[in-house]
Amino acid sequence: MPYTPIVATLGYVLSPDGQRVLMIHRNAREDDQHLGKYNGLGGKMEPGEDVASCMRREIREEAGIECVEMRLRGTLNWPGFGKRGEDWLGFIFVITRFEGTPLASNPEGSLEWVALDALDALPMWEGDRHFLPLVFDTDPRPFHGVMPYKDGRMVSWDVTRL
Repeated sequence: MPYTPIVATLGYVLSPDGQRVLMIHRNAREDDQHLGKYNGLGGKMEPGEDVASCMRREIREEAGIECVEMRLRGTLNWPGFGKRGEDWLGFIFVITRFEGTPLASNPEGSLEWVALDALDALPMWEGDRHFLPLVFDTDPRPFHGVMPYKDGRMVSWDVTRL
């Protein structure tokens, strides 16, 4: 059977001094699978979009800013991650320059600047703690991870860098 994941982007916007990252606290919708957790910004790719265009659109929609400079840090395959067990394939970006002032909130929750060294203290998906260090490290090689989920929990984690 062919693998047909939901394709999405996930971006982490760095502050101009590179010490903080813009995170969304998913605290606005009671039916949100991510309710109470902190996450980067992003979402599903639309037909006719490439991953970079998707990332720019999602950042514009969710934070009200324009990406000026961004780098693809890696890819993540999340089998079974969706609300109904759907598979997801994510392209993970770090946005190093932007124009505009980020919104304070959006329909999914409040936007907050968080110090990079304080990320680990936030409530987030268990798996995020495994790949976030790879997003912000200085290794120029992209990472490619597989992180299966079952019943809302990470089952395993495997990553390579090329």
